Amino acid sequence: MNTVGQPADRPDGPLKVCGTARYAGDFRLPGMAEAVLVQSTLPRGRILRIDRAGALDMPGVAAVMTHLDAPRLPSKGRAAKDRVLSLLQDDRVAYNGQPIAVVVADTRDQAVAAAREMVVEYRAETPMLDFEAARRSAYPPESVQGKEPDSERGDPAAGRRGAASYLRAVYSTPAEYHNPMEPHATVAAWENGRLTLYDSTQQVSGARKVVAATLGLDEDRVRVICPFVGGGFGGKGSVWSHVVLAAMAARELGRPVRLVLDRTQMYGPVGNRPAIEQTLELAARSDGALRMVGHDVLAETSTLEDWDESSALVTRMLYACDNLWTTHRLLRLDIGTPTFQRAPGESTGTYALESAMDELAWELNMDPIALRLRNHADVDPERGLPFSSKSLRECYRVGAERFGWAARDPRPRSMRRGGLLSGMGMATATYPAHRSRASARARLMPDGTALVQSGSQDLGTGTYAAMTQVAADALGLPLSQVRFELGDTELPKAPISGGSQTVASVAPAVRAAGLDIRRQLIELAIGDPRSPAHGVPAGQVRVEDGRIGRRGHAGGETVQALLARHGGRMLEANADVAPGDERKRYSMHGFGAVFAHVLVDPDLGEVRVPRIVGVYGVGRLVNEKTAINQLAGGIVWGLGMALTEAALRDPHDGRCVNGDLAQYHVPVNADVGGIEVLAVPEDDPHVNPLGAKGIGEIGITGVAAAIANAVHHATGRRVRALPITPDKLL
Repeated sequence: MNTVGQPADRPDGPLKVCGTARYAGDFRLPGMAEAVLVQSTLPRGRILRIDRAGALDMPGVAAVMTHLDAPRLPSKGRAAKDRVLSLLQDDRVAYNGQPIAVVVADTRDQAVAAAREMVVEYRAETPMLDFEAARRSAYPPESVQGKEPDSERGDPAAGRRGAASYLRAVYSTPAEYHNPMEPHATVAAWENGRLTLYDSTQQVSGARKVVAATLGLDEDRVRVICPFVGGGFGGKGSVWSHVVLAAMAARELGRPVRLVLDRTQMYGPVGNRPAIEQTLELAARSDGALRMVGHDVLAETSTLEDWDESSALVTRMLYACDNLWTTHRLLRLDIGTPTFQRAPGESTGTYALESAMDELAWELNMDPIALRLRNHADVDPERGLPFSSKSLRECYRVGAERFGWAARDPRPRSMRRGGLLSGMGMATATYPAHRSRASARARLMPDGTALVQSGSQDLGTGTYAAMTQVAADALGLPLSQVRFELGDTELPKAPISGGSQTVASVAPAVRAAGLDIRRQLIELAIGDPRSPAHGVPAGQVRVEDGRIGRRGHAGGETVQALLARHGGRMLEANADVAPGDERKRYSMHGFGAVFAHVLVDPDLGEVRVPRIVGVYGVGRLVNEKTAINQLAGGIVWGLGMALTEAALRDPHDGRCVNGDLAQYHVPVNADVGGIEVLAVPEDDPHVNPLGAKGIGEIGITGVAAAIANAVHHATGRRVRALPITPDKLL
């Protein structure tokens, strides 16, 4: 391979820079109408009356769809094994912000104005909105990411008895929201009983399946198109109510309908990270060896369905300890259902676990890195399997050296810069290496260019670039002669772009299709008397930079010339690639180490983070530039998790009162200091044919803990409830 691993530019970059990349809401179809959601204003109850006369009298209004006249759907609109949607099938209100009507008009302004004229009367019921009150009825979910909610190994009680040091601490994280630059958007159009959706989604194939099942259609009657996603982060990994409502409205009107959520509507009906409370118990010998680990997780969910936040799964595998237990419990509140949010489980789980490890290091008067090295797991302690690869020790070493950890005075409040308190903290990062079945198609055109296709998605992560590189190397063509297409259910099927699995899943299929084309080319050349590779053993034929010839010999001929002599034919190959049994033989994870430097104003409690160093062992980087970009982006999100992000709900009506970007604080340029990202060389022949691990989610893990640990070092104050705001330090 020649281009894989290089920092190649994004082929879609010019489109985005010039504003010509078309996202879901950018599609405009002839006769298209605009729809907006009307949302409930109470958290629990029933709709007694909806007066829509005022809305229908407004200029340009084409329809107002409510539970009184919405088309009846199979199983009341519930697609098996997917989210419970609000599709106007009854008068029940389950949370504040639930869609209860759709207004459709000629323009969006007209639809928004008409929606304001809707008058709704409710019969209110007493809601449950208090986390503390609901904890009395907490219960275990059926499973947590496909695993048992609870686990135990060894004898935790005996482990604690034999320990020299014991720590018990409770850590909490608030509800958080995704806030991608592009809001959720759907354009729905029907023609001859077939539905086309232009949707901002992380899974075009999954969206087709869910929408078809919800509407009672065969899957082949639904097409989903999504060439670009302006950020997903897990929030666009599910089909939400607005997608199906747009399709319902378009079918009823007989014209295309576009439904774009405004920013405030992103808080409630499209999921979020739930509020979580985690209790950690650690017991260790005087040399730091863990004798007992306990991790209890309590997370909120909705009354509509269970959403399991898998925060303790990371504890089961990260450190070597013979005596361990973990539990997961849910409590039901009258809120919108939570969902995946960048590194769901691992981001919150590493915050609690890595904060507790730092506290234990302090109790033991031990360096935090030394404590982690003392408990380094050489094999997966949960499954008893070797890791497919693990470079965590090297991440600690390189990170400490680049960060300057040796200059750290371990005493809290011992370091200053100017008049500010200075602190250094670190934490471990980790995320599983996922992979799923994926398909791809490659076509080599008579002019020597190639078109490679897979029904994957690009969430802004660089999928176009990475797949073009993989295809170019497999085909033996320069990047300029390869075009990659994705984001359409008419293309070969690919999995959801979630769980950091797109490269690990789709790239092997792209590579296999490209290698098949290469094989066909070699066979043509060997059998062609006019080819410089005629009669040469296949292993001695090279296809490189668009030319084919004999290995060790200069020159050769262009692929285009070879194809021209054979009637200008097009070569095509299809590949369907799936994981084997390697997961039964190896535990597969990416690992890293995060180091943070903070400065804290002792009078104002303001925290600044001038520098973060993240070092990762994530297999082979397909594109160095986009990989570093993704890891740095995760670090920025971890900065927000640590210091600024929190959804504030009204305790009386359940509505998110800071539901916009003016009041829900995400890090901006002024908040982000220097970020240095490094990847240590790592060869993993087991994880997939390219040896690449997912990197989209590991970047956020460990960051909040590293910052919290640095704040403790700077101030002597241990903040266990995120975000770390000035009031908690004063």
